[in-house]
Amino acid sequence: MKCIIVDDEPIARKGIRSLLSRIPGLELLEMFNNASAAADYLMGNAVDLIFLDIQMPGVTGIEFARNVPKNTLIIFTTAYTEYALDSYEVDAVDYLVKPVEFERFQKAVTKAMNYHTLLLNEEKEDIEQVDTDYLFVKSERRFFKVNFEDILFIEGLKDYVILQLVDQRVITKMTLKAIHEQLPQHVFFRINKSYVINTRYINSFDNNDVFIRSHEIAIGNSYREAFFERFVTKRTNRK
Repeated sequence: MKCIIVDDEPIARKGIRSLLSRIPGLELLEMFNNASAAADYLMGNAVDLIFLDIQMPGVTGIEFARNVPKNTLIIFTTAYTEYALDSYEVDAVDYLVKPVEFERFQKAVTKAMNYHTLLLNEEKEDIEQVDTDYLFVKSERRFFKVNFEDILFIEGLKDYVILQLVDQRVITKMTLKAIHEQLPQHVFFRINKSYVINTRYINSFDNNDVFIRSHEIAIGNSYREAFFERFVTKRTNRK
């Protein structure tokens, strides 16, 4: 499971990181000292589990949790027991009180892993096989092999996605989030609520749109900062 830690206290972040490193199957992607930075990261990256503090300056953990993607799980880590009831309102997997003992931490993670497996089984029922550079998707009662390198972009439409390939379109019953999680995150980017693009096919972009061949795709307001951070700011800073 891909995880992030969100806590304004450096010692607390290091403590959770240490506990996390002792459990196989957990991959720590990033650590953040505030909820706003974590929210920006979620716009362009798939995260399965968040270890989240509650009392933080600015946006609190509870407020942040209300806007986390539905299938991103949350384990609260806090020094305050009085927020336990609030954690149930945002469907947190568990509520850990600092200092966190390893056995209690392991129990919470096991619970999250079991629930994560159930979510995967629900959302991936139409994915027959995922490999390092392709997947099979079910469409029109057959399974089609789709090479990642052939995907220009993917459009979500309610419970279906349309894979726009170099030479054809494939429609399958699946959520945009579910298929995005199967793709290499360093190549495929969520550009707005309805589109995931293959960044290798970007011909150009401006402040509002990305152009891929003859297609013009809008950059969503909620995704704009993450997009320019990834494709403009970092490259400018390297020079």
